[in-house]
Amino acid sequence: MKRIDKIYTYVFEKCKDLSKDDLLSINGFSAQQIGEDLGILRNNVSKELNTLCRNKKLIKIKNRPVLYFSRECFEKILSINLSNDLEEITDISSFISLNKNEDEIETSPFDYLIGANTSLKNQIEQAKAALLYPPNGLHTLIIGSTGVGKSLFANIMYQYAKYIKNLPEDAPFIIFNCADYCNNPQLLLSHIFGHVKGAFTGADKEKEGIVEKADGGILFLDEIHRLPPEGQEMVFYFMDTGTYNKLGETDRNRNAKVLLIGATTEDPASTLLNTFIRRIPITIAIPNFDERSVEDKLKLVNYLISKEAQRVNKPIKITSDAIKALIGSTSYGNIGQLKSNIQLICAKGFLNSINSDNPIDINLKLLPTNIKNGIITFGNKIKDNDTLWNIIPNSITLQPNGKKIFLETDAYEPPFNIYNIIENKASLLEEEGMQDDDIKNFISTDINIHLKQFYAKFKNDTHSREGLLKIVDKEIIEFAQEIKILAENRLHKKLNERFIYAISLHLSALFNRINKKSPSISSDDYLPDSSNTAEYEVAKEIHKLIESRYNLTIPEIEIKYLTLLLNSIQDSSHQGKVGIIVAAHGTSTATSMVAVAKKLFDADNIAAIDMALERTPADILDSVIKKVTEIDEGKGVLLLVDMGSLNSFDEVIHEQTNICIRTIDMVSTPLVLEAVRKSSICDADLDSVYSYLIRDFRGYTNNINTDPIDSGVIVTICSTGKGAALKLKELVEDIIKNITTHNINVLPVGLQNLNQSIQEISKNNKIISLVGINDPNLGLPFVSIETLIDGSGEEILRNIIAGKDFTPSENNHSQIVLKNLCNQSLNEMLTFLNPNKVYSLLNEFISCLEKLLSREFSNTLKLRIMLHVACALERMVINDGLVYKGDTSTLDEFIFSSLVKSSLIFKDSLSITLSTDELYYMIDMLNEY
Repeated sequence: MKRIDKIYTYVFEKCKDLSKDDLLSINGFSAQQIGEDLGILRNNVSKELNTLCRNKKLIKIKNRPVLYFSRECFEKILSINLSNDLEEITDISSFISLNKNEDEIETSPFDYLIGANTSLKNQIEQAKAALLYPPNGLHTLIIGSTGVGKSLFANIMYQYAKYIKNLPEDAPFIIFNCADYCNNPQLLLSHIFGHVKGAFTGADKEKEGIVEKADGGILFLDEIHRLPPEGQEMVFYFMDTGTYNKLGETDRNRNAKVLLIGATTEDPASTLLNTFIRRIPITIAIPNFDERSVEDKLKLVNYLISKEAQRVNKPIKITSDAIKALIGSTSYGNIGQLKSNIQLICAKGFLNSINSDNPIDINLKLLPTNIKNGIITFGNKIKDNDTLWNIIPNSITLQPNGKKIFLETDAYEPPFNIYNIIENKASLLEEEGMQDDDIKNFISTDINIHLKQFYAKFKNDTHSREGLLKIVDKEIIEFAQEIKILAENRLHKKLNERFIYAISLHLSALFNRINKKSPSISSDDYLPDSSNTAEYEVAKEIHKLIESRYNLTIPEIEIKYLTLLLNSIQDSSHQGKVGIIVAAHGTSTATSMVAVAKKLFDADNIAAIDMALERTPADILDSVIKKVTEIDEGKGVLLLVDMGSLNSFDEVIHEQTNICIRTIDMVSTPLVLEAVRKSSICDADLDSVYSYLIRDFRGYTNNINTDPIDSGVIVTICSTGKGAALKLKELVEDIIKNITTHNINVLPVGLQNLNQSIQEISKNNKIISLVGINDPNLGLPFVSIETLIDGSGEEILRNIIAGKDFTPSENNHSQIVLKNLCNQSLNEMLTFLNPNKVYSLLNEFISCLEKLLSREFSNTLKLRIMLHVACALERMVINDGLVYKGDTSTLDEFIFSSLVKSSLIFKDSLSITLSTDELYYMIDMLNEY
């Protein structure tokens, strides 16, 4: 028999009686094995094996090492016909999945990962190679920044190992965070490897370690860089030999078959021993959110919002701008940060729609400032790629009844799992020899801290218990309120708001376990005995109430859990005051006002921040945040400011400190005094103080303003009817806020069909005044934007509202006045561009345009063009340009070409190109004059 026939016969005989499970288990036979069994040199065997593959006798499996299998047997086992051009496959399991009938198709766990075929494709191939490597897979290290999904990836590796039958279905997957005990190496090693009785003080019985628990499965060591050097040495010895010893033993006579997966946010070379790193052959780097494709980012947003829609059982609609802002604002926290931001804005959207059957509406206005600014970051990153912009739909609506294919892996995903926390901590403490009373106190403190952190994580503000409805049914929350009242009456003590959260989440988790027929826990031996306490008797009463209300049989162990909750969460006797911060420009302005308040009221809840004019907004914000954290006593902080960007800091401060902030501008000494009086003497809450100062306080003089006009509208007019009109509306609203407390609305309209718009508005509203560039002569009081900005217009509006005569002042249209007017207006109107830099460019643009058109513009037209172009530039920054609705065929081509040439100044200086539609609107503007 020829050598090639001898080799083929050997492989065929080995394969002919194998089952599908055998095929998945052994994968095939190597040249080394065949050569040893037949007494043929491996090189010669390899040569013949490759020939047999080309002759369609064998199939090659590209493993490590390369394996071979009878092609005839392979087709018979899998009931398939291989194509003639197929000689090798990479992964038998994947091949089987791809070649199943439609009814038999099983989806690989990795297929659920967003980015499986794009930004995570290489990482998944690495993971599969690690898991498929014979005989038991390769130890793996996953590296990546916080929030990229390292834990999720490790969990899916475990699912895949079971999917390809490398692990049985009941194989353990043990997760351990090395940071939990990094400051106590002895306790850390005890937890990993276990300890014997007498290993250290308090070790009165033998303990099983997580290595022992993970035997036959996977051990996931999160934050593996927190392992101390001695721990790393013990772990890499275990990786080498499969043997270990418990703490207190000298001989390594224990064995376990465990695949290790580590995860770290740090550089392994600088945090792990070289001897340790060398024993981990596979390193998988998970990309940051910024490194993912726009398609992947959009899918992640859809996925996370879908989860929120299912939790609240309500559709969620989100606009494209909000999606872009979410993507652009996600940086340091990666997907974890994105998830947190989405939960926050969905909670806000839910609260807005709580009494409505309409979908939860998420738009740019709803977003906090720090998230909203993400739209600029998004635009800057892809501004030169229009295709990427077009990927984002105008809006998407996620339904709550879609097919749920999520892989829930986060141990802290709602509903809140108090069982795991109590069980793990209590078990560990009891094993370490701690007494029952000490365990009870420790767990009570631990639960309180954990609940406080969780409460702060998803609550929207101090008054929004409804935020809990994101994850818990309303009926359960109402029942929790009943339990709280019952417990307070029986125990004669106050339970704080966190008790509502704790009991609601606990009941939600309990009912979930009962529905899934999953018991709470097998034994309550380790729980401290509280049967002789008043809390225990109340817990028994609550236990009966739960059974009666929901017609369920509740495990008796729940009485002990409820007792722990009653002991853990009680109200604080300290009642803090609303904190007050006065922030004003100047060397001692704020300090002087605060000094008066402290002297009159002996107040200790107020602080001053004096701001030199040269300080940057970022520097000032840091100072304010620091002062807010110092002065807050739990009731929030009232920020009294004089002017400028401070007035918009409240959302940013709240995001960074989780302290509720209210801001009032135009600070004065009487305002400061009344704020201190109201918060200190009257012991009012933040919203009460804020509402009183805004609506009711009028100073300490007797000159009460009795404006004849107490309601109505002011109409702002713009030729485009859009961009600049909205900016002008904001400007007028700010002025109205300063000159009156009455209910006066501001409505923006366009110049087109102005008469009709005014008639429609006047049907249901009293029009107080019109504001714009030119008086449309409609018989209504008119205030020009020039007079409004230079200050005289504010007095005119004040007189109009007071019912007095008004006289429009004549304006000096000199270049100096124009510059002053434009600069003031730009400072009010622009959000993203530097007003000082933009003015010089606008002036150059006007000069160039005048020269090309051989025209001299009036100052009124110059101001109008400048303001329109400034708004247009900002629209270009956020990719939200106007769309021209008129007939472009009638537009003057010469004016258009002149506008294009003149606008090159913005491209050269700001890298911003005005769109064709924006230029079309400017042609209309020029034609009007």
